[in-house]
Amino acid sequence: MKKIIIAGGSGFLGQLLADYFTQQNTEVVILTRMHREDQHLIRYTKWDGKTIGYWITELEGAEAVINLNGKSVDCRYTTANKQEIYDTRLNATNVLGLAISQCKKPPKVWINASSATIYRHAEDRDMDEATGELGEGFSVDVCKKWERVFFNSATPNVRKVALRIATVLGKDGGALKPLKHLVKFGLGGKQGSGKQYFSWVHEQDFVRVVDWVLNNQQAEGVYNVSSPNPLTNQDFMKALRKVMNIPFGMPSPKWMLELGARMIGTETELILKSRRVVPTRLQEEGFVFHFFVMDKVMQLLIKPI
Repeated sequence: MKKIIIAGGSGFLGQLLADYFTQQNTEVVILTRMHREDQHLIRYTKWDGKTIGYWITELEGAEAVINLNGKSVDCRYTTANKQEIYDTRLNATNVLGLAISQCKKPPKVWINASSATIYRHAEDRDMDEATGELGEGFSVDVCKKWERVFFNSATPNVRKVALRIATVLGKDGGALKPLKHLVKFGLGGKQGSGKQYFSWVHEQDFVRVVDWVLNNQQAEGVYNVSSPNPLTNQDFMKALRKVMNIPFGMPSPKWMLELGARMIGTETELILKSRRVVPTRLQEEGFVFHFFVMDKVMQLLIKPI
């Protein structure tokens, strides 16, 4: 039986992948700080995300390691939170590299998460892997250092892929839940100028991309994981209101978003930065997205009120 290791796999994306691969009769081992009871074909192994431990034995002979470890960026960017965002990503990636280098039979492929936010604020043109311009600032710096640690890890004979993941839209998690609440209470208008782009990917296409990478021996390097059709914030919110049968939504100017972000403990960058990211490499190399029309995606993910 094949075995896949998911580091930091207790969250939304990790559970999507665990469900997907166990349905294919693949054993999944999740490296986590929390104690959890094992399930059918899913085992949970303790690690601290920074030091070698007993968990290293799980890597021997594994089909793949998928690293999703990292503190959520949905928080205030205090000094302490910034440091934890760095540490949880860089330390986990570094120690996985050390562990893989010590394996007698290392995993065939190592997939490491990154983020589509690595590119600059872009309203003018699409950002892909070849021509996209990297941005500046805290979030971008996290991604740059994250990828640098990953690709600099000495793991010969292990195929390595970094996935720059856009916002994943799902039925039971991800970014849709808070946005649905805004629409429900009449606050589902454009946010800021509304001209900033929103890059997204349906949860099923996300897991299909990971599966494609595992099975495509030529896949290596950096890939954008996003729908081919990013759309503006204004159009996204309009599609969300439409499927929820709520025709009007009050717009939220920047000052209001700043106030709201402070109240709920997050940052406006998550909404106001324009992410116009496209998956050029995936499409050129044969991956076919099943979900790329937002209206249809909304109909699948959301029940009308």
